[in-house]
Amino acid sequence: MLDTRYIFVTGGVTSSLGKGIVASSLAKLLQSRGYAVTIQKLDPYINVDPGTLNPYEHGECFVTEDGAETDLDLGHYERFLNTPTSQANNVTTGRIYQTVISKERRGDYLGKTVQIIPHITDEIKRKIKYLGSKGKYDIVITEIGGTVGDIESLPYIEAMRQLKWELGNKALVIHLTLVPYLAASGELKTKPTQHSVKALLETGVQPDVLVLRTEHHIDENIRAKVALFCNVAIEAVVQSIDVPTIYEVPLKMLEEKLDLTVLKKLDLPAREPVDLGPWNDFLLRHKNPKHTVEIALVGKYVELRDAYKSIAEALVHAGAANEAKVIIRWVHSESISASSVEKKLNGVNGIIVAPGFGHRGTKGKIIATQYARENNIPFFGICLGMQMAVIEFARNVLKLENADSTEMNPQTPYPVIDLMEQQKEVIDYGGTMRLGAYECRIIGRKSNTFAAYNKLTIRERHRHRYEFNNAFLQQFEKAGMKAVGINPETDLVEIMEIPDHKWFVGVQFHPEYRSTVLNPHPLFVDFIKNSLDQ
Repeated sequence: MLDTRYIFVTGGVTSSLGKGIVASSLAKLLQSRGYAVTIQKLDPYINVDPGTLNPYEHGECFVTEDGAETDLDLGHYERFLNTPTSQANNVTTGRIYQTVISKERRGDYLGKTVQIIPHITDEIKRKIKYLGSKGKYDIVITEIGGTVGDIESLPYIEAMRQLKWELGNKALVIHLTLVPYLAASGELKTKPTQHSVKALLETGVQPDVLVLRTEHHIDENIRAKVALFCNVAIEAVVQSIDVPTIYEVPLKMLEEKLDLTVLKKLDLPAREPVDLGPWNDFLLRHKNPKHTVEIALVGKYVELRDAYKSIAEALVHAGAANEAKVIIRWVHSESISASSVEKKLNGVNGIIVAPGFGHRGTKGKIIATQYARENNIPFFGICLGMQMAVIEFARNVLKLENADSTEMNPQTPYPVIDLMEQQKEVIDYGGTMRLGAYECRIIGRKSNTFAAYNKLTIRERHRHRYEFNNAFLQQFEKAGMKAVGINPETDLVEIMEIPDHKWFVGVQFHPEYRSTVLNPHPLFVDFIKNSLDQ
C-alpha cells in the first residue's frame, strides 16, 4: 500500500477558471495510469451544504449515493472518474465551524480558547486527510473553492500550508491562473498570474505547478517568464487553452505532460502508459455525430444553465451513445401558456420537464407536459417533472378538477402528490427530504423503462419531499397511466409511464446524477433514441 499523496488545486485572478475541470482531468490521467484517485471540494461559504441555496446563486445541487447535498463540481468528478463520491468529498466552512462549535460545547477542548488556528485549521486538515486514511486511495486531490486572496478561503490556504510542511514531497500545490489577451496591444499578459502567485506566497505557500488558462497559445518566452517570476520549473508551467468540450481537457493536459510532472514531484512511478481508449471512443462519437436531435428542456432556472448541469451533461453522454448531436432548446417554464406553448415547443423531437421546488413556473410545466402527451412527443419528466405529469393527467384525463400537489396547494380536493404520513410530523426543512440512493423494482418487462435498463431492480438517487399518493393509483392505471417502478420497502411509486404513448416516462428520482462519460444513463440513452425517430 502506497502512502497517500495529496494534491491541492487553488485558483487566482478570477473565479470560474475551471479548477474542477483541471482537477478532474488530472485525476482521469492518474487513474488511467493505474492509480486509485479521488477528488474533494472545500467550499468557503458558511451554508452547511448547498441544499438550501438558490440555484441562481450556485448552480445545481448534486446528490451523492449516500445522500449528501453537495457542490456541482462533484458531478464533474463522477462524470470524469466514473466512481461515486460521498459526503466526505465536499466540505464547507459551515460544516467545519458547526463541528468545532459542537466540540467546544461538549467540552472537548478542555477549557482552551478556541481559535481559527489551530482549531479550525486542524478540523480542515482532519477532513482533508480523512479520505486518505480510508486506505482506498493512492492520491487525494483537493480543490479549494474561491480565489486566493479572498478572506473566506484563508483558513483553507493556511491548512494547506501546514499540510504541505508536514507531508513534504507527499503533497503539492497546483495554482490555476488567467493569462488574458489584450486585443488593443495584441499581447498576452502574465502580470495577473504574477500578482496571483505573489498573493499565494504571502500566505506562505509556494505553488509547485502553474496552470495558465488562456484563449491563445502561450509560447516558450511566456512560459520562461512565468517560471522565472513565480519560482516554478519551466516544465511545470502548463497551458490550459479553451476547447470546444470539457471532455477534451484531459487530452490537452496529457499533451502538456501534467500527469508526469505531478508524479515526478510526488516521487511516484509513471506505472502504466495512459489508457484513454474508451474516452477517445466517446469523444470520436461526440465530435462526429451522424444525426441531430432537438430537445426542449423546460425549467424555471434556464437563465443559469449550471442549474441543470447534470441533465445537460447526461444529454451529451446519451447523444454520443446514439451518435447524435443533442441541441438543447432552453425553455423558461414561466414563458409557457396555453397560447404560447405551440410557438415555444414547436418542432422539438423530445421534451424534458426539469426538477425544481416551489410553485413558480409549475403552470408552464403542466402545459408543456400536456403538449407532449397530446402530440405524442417523447416526454421525460424528472422528479417534479414526473409530479407535473401526474397532475396534468389527473386534471385532463381523469377530470379531477384542481388536482394538485399539496406542495403547491395544501387545500387541493385531489392531492395526487402529497407528503407521506410520517413526513408530516417533521418541522426541520431538510428533515423531510428523501435523499440519496434507493432501490426500485421495475414491474414487468413490457415498459419503456425495462427496455432501457434491461433489468428488474435498479438503484437511483433521490432529492425530493413529496410522493405520488397511492390512494389514486387504481384510477390512474385504469385510465392508462401505469406505475412501472415501485420502491420495494415503502411501496411508493417511483416511475410512471403511459404505455400507449410513443415514449412517456416520469421518474421520482434524478437519473442525471448517475450518468457518466463511460456509463451514459440508460433512460437518457433510450429517450434520445426514441426522440431521434420523431
